[in-house]
Amino acid sequence: MDLRAGRAYWPTTNGLMHTYPPLTAPERADVLVIGAGITGALLADALTDAGLDTVLLDRRDAAAGSTSASTALLQYEIDTNLVDLIPMIGQRDAECAYHLCRGAIDRVRDLVQDLPDDCGFRANGSLYYASSKKDARMLDREHAARTAAGLSVEHLDAASVQARFGIEAPGALFSPDGAEVDPYRLAQHLLHRAQACGARVYDRTEVTRLDPVRGGFTAHTSRDTAVRAKWVIVAAGYEAEKFLGRRLAQLKNSYALVTEPLGPWPWPEACLIWETARPYLYARTTDDGRIIVGGEDDDHHSPERRERMLTRKTRRLEHKIEQLLGLDVEVAYSWAGTFGETKDGLAFIGPQEKGSRLLFALGYGGNGITYSVQAARMLTGHILGRPDPDMHIFRLDR
Repeated sequence: MDLRAGRAYWPTTNGLMHTYPPLTAPERADVLVIGAGITGALLADALTDAGLDTVLLDRRDAAAGSTSASTALLQYEIDTNLVDLIPMIGQRDAECAYHLCRGAIDRVRDLVQDLPDDCGFRANGSLYYASSKKDARMLDREHAARTAAGLSVEHLDAASVQARFGIEAPGALFSPDGAEVDPYRLAQHLLHRAQACGARVYDRTEVTRLDPVRGGFTAHTSRDTAVRAKWVIVAAGYEAEKFLGRRLAQLKNSYALVTEPLGPWPWPEACLIWETARPYLYARTTDDGRIIVGGEDDDHHSPERRERMLTRKTRRLEHKIEQLLGLDVEVAYSWAGTFGETKDGLAFIGPQEKGSRLLFALGYGGNGITYSVQAARMLTGHILGRPDPDMHIFRLDR
């Protein structure tokens, strides 16, 4: 699958950080991870830290797929509002899902402290503004639900949103618990650390077939080589269907741009910004004062159609962020990427079926990185015989 179009910001500015060879000889491992993006990197780091012998394979260059197209807003807020998620899966599980995403942000903060640099990690707040008066009334209920769940959130009226953020909106919720990161750099540093701890990382090597064998699987590759592993974790994102045999998410295109630098604080507090409309506009900043803007989602069709739409969608995003913030911006980079949208906004984490050694870590939706952090923790525990009681929230058969 062609996962992105245009000129993505992260791989361009970071350059070639690390290189990995293709697989040219047979391998054996405790765990094979299929996919060497941010999800695979988090898994490799957790698995090797737990003492599990790990091999990663990716059909592209490492972190060159969806990871390089991510805008990497780290939020505990799920695309599905808590007030809507509760009737879908129950209050306990809905609140738990929000708290798990909240904890994942802290985990990323801790991870980068032990890496060569901070990977652009910055803790900041998240402003969720109402796109209409009707949505402002919904935020009243959402505020009550989050407060009852023990989440820290502020309810702002129109005057407060204007005074604090310079944004015209009939209301908003402000959460102090959010962050942003450079996903490409984080993935590369984690892969390099896992490699130093014994993991073997191979890219430009596609898994073409998985054969169940006694005590695990044999993964055959496009290079006429194979990996024998006791466990297989599919972290191939939107290309995971070939291993599952069915579709779990609706594929969409999302568009993004990065501006030229505007200064260290392009808007007050430089928090994450997103809106209640669906699809939603969202924005964040970078270390050097650029704005990253995303949205304008549409249905996934052909890569050719996505390429044709990129210029038009970029102009619309540019206009929207200028109108929202009252700024003049100059676009430096723009791209489009594929993402998956689930009915409840939750990821899919766990075994293909009960007792299976084929596991999945699919962080679909707008919380991909925070879901992947939890997937790394949960699946490592599962392999070690320490199942997480909350993993059922993300089960594949829900």
